[in-house]
Amino acid sequence: MTMSFVIKGYEHVGIRVSDRAEALTFYAKLGFRLDVELPEHQAVELVSEKGVMLNLIFNAQPNSPKQFNILQDNKVKLPGITHVAFIIDSMAAFERGCRDASITITEGPIKIGGRRLACFIRDPDGNVLEFNQYL
Repeated sequence: MTMSFVIKGYEHVGIRVSDRAEALTFYAKLGFRLDVELPEHQAVELVSEKGVMLNLIFNAQPNSPKQFNILQDNKVKLPGITHVAFIIDSMAAFERGCRDASITITEGPIKIGGRRLACFIRDPDGNVLEFNQYL
């Protein structure tokens, strides 16, 4: 049985972080700006130049070590969302931007499935972000 509603688009993803200032600085380097403060939810809404939305939620306990990601780095693989994937216009520009902003590319660029070139980075809390240029 299928439901009678239609999914029309994608609104945002929520990313839990441990340090507000550090996270806002990091995501600003990627082109996200603060759009809405949500103090009752310990969160903010960020938006990119092209309208891509992210929510940062400021209630995480810091990881130890800092970059450890429980969904990616544990030997036992737990259910959950492992990463967010963005579409970009230029992998070369993304790589230059990461280098200039001192953001480490943790994997890539690699060709995935014949239709995209992908690079992966991590935010200061170890949340994985994927950036894709369509081929």
